[in-house]
Amino acid sequence: MAGTRAKLTGVDAPEGLRERKKAAARLALHEAAVRLALEHGLDHVTTEAIADAADLSRRTFSNYFASKEDAILDGDVVRLQDWLAALRDRPPSEPPWRALRASLNSLTDRWLDPDLARVTAMRALRQHPSLLARQSAIYGAFERDAAGVLLARSGAHAPDDRRAARVQAAAFLSGLRVAMNLWVEEPDVHHLMPTLDQVLDQLGRGFE
Repeated sequence: MAGTRAKLTGVDAPEGLRERKKAAARLALHEAAVRLALEHGLDHVTTEAIADAADLSRRTFSNYFASKEDAILDGDVVRLQDWLAALRDRPPSEPPWRALRASLNSLTDRWLDPDLARVTAMRALRQHPSLLARQSAIYGAFERDAAGVLLARSGAHAPDDRRAARVQAAAFLSGLRVAMNLWVEEPDVHHLMPTLDQVLDQLGRGFE
């Protein structure tokens, strides 16, 4: 048994180290892309500059991202993937809207940036046409994936069920966007989470 354990450890450790290195490189490129775009504007940022700022090769950048837009929005991709994983782990008997809320609540410490100034700056950056187009594709894919998870949890596959799952996923994402916009734009909205809860409560009345 001890020999088997040692053998497995010897095989798994390099794999784990490689994955951590990949994750670290991906994060470094994402953070460099965001930092440069906020400092200089997206039009003045190149993939070469991002790689240099992350102290990585330009080939490494190409291994992870197809464009500077993908590098900037990678935080969204990672968070959405985490959310899908959390949603899959919710009890099958839990109603869909509650499952969406509970899965998001389990990730709020990583999902929502408490820095209003940074969120405001990022929101302005995200209005760039090329980022808007990429965001639309990313969130559209997530909406479809989330609807698929809701359907898989319920075991229902009729056309009406597919439409209902898609509507709930889209409504939930819209609620997140509205709450974030209120937090950024309204001077009397000081805290994000109570605003998000209020928006989702209002939307959820149609689904619970």
